[in-house]
Amino acid sequence: MVSRKFGAITKRVLAAIVMIPIAIETLYMGSPYIEALAIIVGGLLAWEWANMLSSSHTSSSYVTAYMMGLSVAVWGNNPPLIFSMLAIISFFVWVIAYKEKHRALITLGVPYISIGLATLVWIYLSFDPSEGNFDPRYNYSFVMTLWFFLIVWSMDIGGLVVGCNLRGPKLAPKISPNKTWSGLCGGILLAMSVSIIFMYFCTQVMEIPFYDFSKFRYISFSFKPMHLRYEWNVNSQMFYAVVAVFIAILAQIGDLIESAIKRVAGVKDSSKLIPGHGGVFDRVDGLIFASPFVYLFFVYIL
Repeated sequence: MVSRKFGAITKRVLAAIVMIPIAIETLYMGSPYIEALAIIVGGLLAWEWANMLSSSHTSSSYVTAYMMGLSVAVWGNNPPLIFSMLAIISFFVWVIAYKEKHRALITLGVPYISIGLATLVWIYLSFDPSEGNFDPRYNYSFVMTLWFFLIVWSMDIGGLVVGCNLRGPKLAPKISPNKTWSGLCGGILLAMSVSIIFMYFCTQVMEIPFYDFSKFRYISFSFKPMHLRYEWNVNSQMFYAVVAVFIAILAQIGDLIESAIKRVAGVKDSSKLIPGHGGVFDRVDGLIFASPFVYLFFVYIL
């Protein structure tokens, strides 16, 4: 049992050693490589989703529809057009999946894959200095997207290490029996720690002016009857550490959603494509669920 567990961990480590540098290098190279990686990952994810949920011979039609939706979302410039096309493609999948047992989930694959992966690209592009909002001397696109990836990865690693060692009460036993509250807390703590270290390195060592584009310059509280007033100058490291908590929670929700989908489909892993990790969906579930929320936060709140 111990040797089997060690072998599984070894496979996970070796696979991570290969995958993580590819992801980071692609982020550093930027467009169009990041779009190409999104399409490649999307193709694998589309194949997994269709084969995991479809019981007919029309899975290739679903994969084609998923890829059409993803292509429109990644390269489309007009949000109304993007969402209109996704609605049309979703309706098409719903129609051709009329005999499927998991018809709703098969149809859900269109927006889930398209929006989930496309918003990763949108996050990257939203920090383009050519828009005039950011200092062109610094690669904010790379730094902020990498920060997001590190937070989700930290959540996964912290949850796995702490959960396997401390165990304790189950987080959602009916959905994922191996998830524990200790793992959730461990993942959140590691995500916060990684965010603080990463932002300290960026702001103090690299001297990147993150503080300049934050609308949360300070938080103030006042109570006039007692002449009380408190003002907190927001520190970049602590601000992003708090944001990291919410991202970690979103990533965990995405993980649980994937577990629920696999339970409905009656499979343990989405596929066997990645040794020691299962499938692509098993690796990107947290990223593609959290990315739309992170994009909205960066573009409309931050």
